[in-house]
Amino acid sequence: MGTAIVLIVLVVLVVGGGVYLARKNAAAKQQRLDDAKADARRLLERLGGQVLNLTGSDTASQQALADAAERYNAAGSQMEQAQTEEQARLVKETAVEGLYYVRAARLAMGMDPGPDLPRDPERENAGKVTEYRSVDVEGQHYEASPDPTSNTPHYYPGGRVAGRPVPQGWYSEPWWKPALVAGAWGLGSMLLFSAMFSGMAGIASASAWESGYDAGQEDAAAEADAGGGDMGGDAGGGDFGGGDFGGGDFGGGDFGGGF
Repeated sequence: MGTAIVLIVLVVLVVGGGVYLARKNAAAKQQRLDDAKADARRLLERLGGQVLNLTGSDTASQQALADAAERYNAAGSQMEQAQTEEQARLVKETAVEGLYYVRAARLAMGMDPGPDLPRDPERENAGKVTEYRSVDVEGQHYEASPDPTSNTPHYYPGGRVAGRPVPQGWYSEPWWKPALVAGAWGLGSMLLFSAMFSGMAGIASASAWESGYDAGQEDAAAEADAGGGDMGGDAGGGDFGGGDFGGGDFGGGDFGGGF
């Protein structure tokens, strides 16, 4: 009889301990989600204030603010659906990208750019336009510039689109948008990239870009090959080529829709 009582007590203790741990873990998980959503909401509200209170004074700033407004609307929709930390993180990423467009618009209008924005290694590794380029590819004219001009009103803050880096800069056309929407680059994309960025410092070559490399990754792979390493086997394939940024840019991921 005494043994049975001891066993019952032990079972009660084990079950009670399991219930306590489950509740504790659930509470901790909810707290992390609440913290992530609060962080994202802070940036979303900051973006909303800028979008609602700024008016572009020229084509470049107007376009940048229109792109910022798209991110604001997308981030707001994502926030309504966010049920996990990852989803809250995607809200934050979208809001931050919108703030980069706001920053570009402010600079285009000669205004103070405002406080620093959160750093993104992928955005930095994608490089930036450092010189003016004007090219014709397959009957279409394209221009790129480090600064806004009447011919280059479309800004991109830099980052990965469909697994490949797109440099920060001002462009005559948003040549990355078809890949952003479709999740894949067209057949002529490498030719366009090569014509527009060939020889520009800090930007990958066209062949490396096609494999998903940033400029620094390309250099590292070349050194590994020279030293007899096998980095190329991993880096040239899915690890760099697929990437998450194309989805994280609210085009895919958990939310399904973007622009």
